[in-house]
Amino acid sequence: MASRNFFLVTPSTRGLSLALTRHLLRTTDLPVFATYRRGNKDEVKEHIFQPLKNAGGVDPARLNVLHLDLLDERSIEQAAKELEENLGIEKAFLTGGVLYPEKNSADLKLGEIMETFQTNVISHLLLIKHFSKFLPKTQPQTIAKGELAKWVHISARVGSISDNARGGWYSYRASKAALNQVIKTFDLQLQMKKTTAMCVGIHPGTLRTDLSKDFWSSSSVNRLFDPEEAAKNIIEVVQRLDETKRGKIWDWKGEEVRP
Repeated sequence: MASRNFFLVTPSTRGLSLALTRHLLRTTDLPVFATYRRGNKDEVKEHIFQPLKNAGGVDPARLNVLHLDLLDERSIEQAAKELEENLGIEKAFLTGGVLYPEKNSADLKLGEIMETFQTNVISHLLLIKHFSKFLPKTQPQTIAKGELAKWVHISARVGSISDNARGGWYSYRASKAALNQVIKTFDLQLQMKKTTAMCVGIHPGTLRTDLSKDFWSSSSVNRLFDPEEAAKNIIEVVQRLDETKRGKIWDWKGEEVRP
């Protein structure tokens, strides 16, 4: 049986991830599988779909929600098992992230460091482990002609070592640098296995979300994006990326973020 393509957004209920989920529902006709950590399944689906009810032409049956806790591998594994084997990822957006903004080394706390790496790196690794099996194998006809499936991790410019001129944010910077290494390594695996897919990272810019609200007035922030604008930017950039751009980190303008 031929694979039926779908989009994956995990997690999907707040900020950028929520905006990505709604944008995909509004601008495409493929099923969207979106994950949530807390709440009732029906309530989560209503929360995501509510603003789209008057959009016209958006079929609520396209939205499928899966319970998934990024901090629990058994939960990740179970969510993957709920998907049918004949489904095939066209684009996956892995958005999980947490920020504890240490200004200096004295601010470091073990519990916060562990949570940062668990969320920003380890959960991404486990999502690769359990969900990458839904990427197309070696048959390019499973996706749009001439286009690779895209496996996209939301990263950050502060993960760049060469771009670090301000210091601070020890755990967040280190975790994003580690995530960028994961992105490169997974993309190499996809190439070696001749999978019809590529892996990239995207820096969305600074958003008007809870993650960054304490830094909106920082002198280092050149522009603030609403989640909806950021989601549009990300999807447009990802759509333009071809095989020559694989395994790298790109910003919201489509420019490379150097390691």
